[in-house]
Amino acid sequence: MKPLFGYLFLAIGISFGIISNSLAKISEGFTKFTPSVLCILFMCITMFSIAKAMAALPVGFAYATYSGLTVTGVVLFAVFKLNQVPNIYGIIGIILIIIGVTMVNYLGRLN
Repeated sequence: MKPLFGYLFLAIGISFGIISNSLAKISEGFTKFTPSVLCILFMCITMFSIAKAMAALPVGFAYATYSGLTVTGVVLFAVFKLNQVPNIYGIIGIILIIIGVTMVNYLGRLN
């Protein structure tokens, strides 16, 4: 598989990861049927997409990018949709995650 398709699957995985993790909150502990089913379905799509991305991209790059951007996206969802603003330590942590993902993507090298 070409790297371009790897990046495409990675973007799909990140998008569905953000949505599925946000639906986990909306489902209120899997007590609401529709958000619960959609959460599980979207998580399956997420894992499929990440697995396909890892077939074309280095595992460390793909997973670091997926996890960092998904966490950041879920925090932004919580801020804008749920009005849950992190304190200064949370903000610093998110900034460090973004810096870490950037370092892995641009400075990390495979042996």
